[in-house]
Amino acid sequence: MALQVELVSPERVLFEGEADRVIARALGSGDFAILTGHAPYLAAIATHPVRVMLADGTEETIAVHGGFISVANDRVTILSDVAELASQIDEERARRAKERAEQAMSRGDDTAAEAALRRAHVRLAVAGGLTTVG
Repeated sequence: MALQVELVSPERVLFEGEADRVIARALGSGDFAILTGHAPYLAAIATHPVRVMLADGTEETIAVHGGFISVANDRVTILSDVAELASQIDEERARRAKERAEQAMSRGDDTAAEAALRRAHVRLAVAGGLTTVG
């Protein structure tokens, strides 16, 4: 039996499908994996890529910029105000956003610039333009 996975943003259902495994990062914690039979779980998730290993053996990686994840009865629901599939990310635009955030941080605009830099890193990682995300 596969997991039923749904990623929902305020505008639409961004992703819906069957998966063997979902990997996300809990806010203030670390990465966790969800497999069939997982105990009920609710967590705030960090701005970080979410990996969905589909039942057909392929992988969908999604840039999720915070939100919540709920697991119950082999159903995984991710709620996020902002999330993007790899195919939706403009890599050049993400690079420019990264550069702007780095410049702002060098001027001392720490909090907002740090959040913008994190979002740019996640977008680039999901689009394939960055190999690691902290």
